[in-house]
Amino acid sequence: MIGRLRGIIAAIGEGQALIDVQGVGYLVHAGSRSLARLSVGEVAELHIETQMSESAIRLFAFVSGEERAWFSRLQSAPGVGAKTALAILDTLTTSQLMDAIALNDTAAISRANGVGKKLAERIVTEFKGKPPPMGLFAPGLALAAATTAQPLSGARAAAVSALVNLGYSQTDAARVVAQATRDVGDDATESTLIRAALKALAPTA
Repeated sequence: MIGRLRGIIAAIGEGQALIDVQGVGYLVHAGSRSLARLSVGEVAELHIETQMSESAIRLFAFVSGEERAWFSRLQSAPGVGAKTALAILDTLTTSQLMDAIALNDTAAISRANGVGKKLAERIVTEFKGKPPPMGLFAPGLALAAATTAQPLSGARAAAVSALVNLGYSQTDAARVVAQATRDVGDDATESTLIRAALKALAPTA
């Protein structure tokens, strides 16, 4: 089972890339968001999800472990296959996807190619209130991954965790932090998010 590849990007095509790993070329499937971060001739380190069937072995590549983890998680929902999961991650970042789930924003998920309203509702129902999947992170990531990472997702996760520790449910904590992020901006600090979330959770007179 291949979980990671590090090598030179030999070619990039529509929905695919060829990565040369010590003389062996691996053809990987990837969304346009991931492919846009790669450049022919440059070294890249890709997180790989291997899928095997009776007729083929397919490798799906992502520049972050978080994206790979969500790709796998999405396919646990009924009606979501590899193609649909890839389309969703090609339309929404992992943070945007988590916000959409927390806020019941099925319209955002429905923007993905091949995802209708009913499937978007099923995805929200399936994952609402559940903690995000944990990716596998390794040191020395390629520059492409490092420059597109979302460090502020750590502040959001910390804010949700703080609210859960205060006794709020995972569902409520994720919802108000997602809304707080939309209200105060993606560059908000952990303390700012917590204050905005607690204000939203405070009972009204």
